[in-house]
Amino acid sequence: MMFFKKEQVKKVVVDGGYKPDVIHLKQGIPAKIKFKTGQNIGCLNELVFKELDQKYELEKSAVKVIDIPTDQAGELNFACGMDMFHGKVVIDEAK
Repeated sequence: MMFFKKEQVKKVVVDGGYKPDVIHLKQGIPAKIKFKTGQNIGCLNELVFKELDQKYELEKSAVKVIDIPTDQAGELNFACGMDMFHGKVVIDEAK
């Protein structure tokens, strides 16, 4: 019998910034982050993960689910399209 590691799911509210702006994930366990936006998001409508070379469009009053690779421990920074608001994903080393 095989045991599967449960998927990690975290939520971030996009409203005048990112709340929370630091998200911790465990290395080696599949992960998703749900970015939930409000009505007035301005430049937060674009989400940029530089280390992943990925850009995502966020729509008003919606939820965007993004898969996060957790194969390596470390940090993945993200920002709005104008690089004014920032956050990061910390992938904690497996123990």
